[in-house]
Amino acid sequence: MPTIQSIVSFFVLLVLCIPLHAQHFSSKIVDAKTQKGIPYATIQYGEHLGVVTNEEGRFGFILEEGAALPDSIYISSMGYQKTGFTLEQLQDSLIFLKPKAIELSGVFVFDKELTVDEIMEKVEERIPDNYGKAPIKQRFFLRQSSFNTLTKLDIEFKKSTIAELNKELIDSIISILPRNASYYTETLGDYYHGGEQNKLEVIKAAELYDKSNEGSMEALSDKLEAIFKANVKPDSYLKIKSGIFGEKVAVDSILAAEEETEELEEELKKPEKNGFLGNRKYVLDEIHSQFLGKKSKLDVAKKLNRYQYELQGYSELEGQGVYVIGFTPKGRADFQGRLFVNIEDFAIVRLDYENVKALRSIKLLGFSYREQKYSGSSVFSKFGSDTYTLKFMTLTFGRQMGVDRPLKVIEKNKHVKGRRKQNELSLALDIVNYNTEKYEWVAFNTASMSKTDIDALEEDETVEATYMSTYQPEFWKGHTIMEPNQAIREFTAEE
Repeated sequence: MPTIQSIVSFFVLLVLCIPLHAQHFSSKIVDAKTQKGIPYATIQYGEHLGVVTNEEGRFGFILEEGAALPDSIYISSMGYQKTGFTLEQLQDSLIFLKPKAIELSGVFVFDKELTVDEIMEKVEERIPDNYGKAPIKQRFFLRQSSFNTLTKLDIEFKKSTIAELNKELIDSIISILPRNASYYTETLGDYYHGGEQNKLEVIKAAELYDKSNEGSMEALSDKLEAIFKANVKPDSYLKIKSGIFGEKVAVDSILAAEEETEELEEELKKPEKNGFLGNRKYVLDEIHSQFLGKKSKLDVAKKLNRYQYELQGYSELEGQGVYVIGFTPKGRADFQGRLFVNIEDFAIVRLDYENVKALRSIKLLGFSYREQKYSGSSVFSKFGSDTYTLKFMTLTFGRQMGVDRPLKVIEKNKHVKGRRKQNELSLALDIVNYNTEKYEWVAFNTASMSKTDIDALEEDETVEATYMSTYQPEFWKGHTIMEPNQAIREFTAEE
């Protein structure tokens, strides 16, 4: 005769196995002491399945229809106690994690106590073995946030022989240019890498920005083009001078472009490649080569003589013991931060970094370029395989660009008798723009692929992102993504 316990167990198992409609779970992880959101904590809801909280500690994920409900959801973050929760608890608006100090060395047992320099030598030595290049497919979500701020915009009108190109027009240009602009791109897709070429399948993508900025610039461009065509001769050329530099631009070659519009119209009737897929692939390739690529700015594990390393303690990440190693620059190095190195295989499983000086600074003849900020965090995981691959990364890249020099645009015509100069526009420019790019990338799962299958995959090069003037959470209904922050949730553009 079955016992009460066995009957209860049977019904629990039956309930867990009943196919359900896809369910969405979301909450916010906060520090139990400070009550502040915990950014980039890991939420594990299945074997090799998980999400990462956003910068505010928010997260959400989808359990697909028919999937067995997990007994527990495990939440972990460096510096906090790994904690298990039930699905019912995830419906609470807040989930609290208790801070946990870095462990002392007495917690771990070693065959041989290594110095920090010996640890880093092993890290460098085992990079080829720890980070595999086997072909894989990763389901990912990427959010790119772009911010532009014109910190200075001075255009001084000097001279113009074209009546329409006057001080009033220059002032209107200054007034119409946006001082602050933000642009968000979100992409959910499958990224295949390890073949002859990396491939990308976009499942869904969105663009969030203010089209009024774009429209105002288009209107301004049309106005300037009309003035230009009405006042210059078809066989003229333009002499563009800025300081000691000058460049010729043939006017008739620009005007001739109109004659090609009929041919272009025929071509545009066919599906045409656009830049979205190529741009996203470029960003993904840069992300995956950021740590180990030949042109990577992060040299902390490849040029050991440039850094001072300090063993700060021991901790745990994804159930594995790790050395916690701080690093600071010596000599010409650019970064400071922390490395979390697996005690058993000496793989860097997490890297937190920030630059301590400008990575590049160029100032020449009135032009300036300065890479002022480069900071972020990267986490690597085995996803059940023998080698590590990128699981999560966030990167903020800030740079300032400026021009402070005179500008002259002179129309000349070699077929006109006498003076060849026909018209002239003279300005003085003093413009400074600060651009920030922020990337947030998370892999939800990883699967092995054959190189042949990746190479045979055909990409949809006509894929486009859906434009939004206001963030629409229903757009991502039924999909697991990284939750948006408050700025994105509240973004509204003028229609």
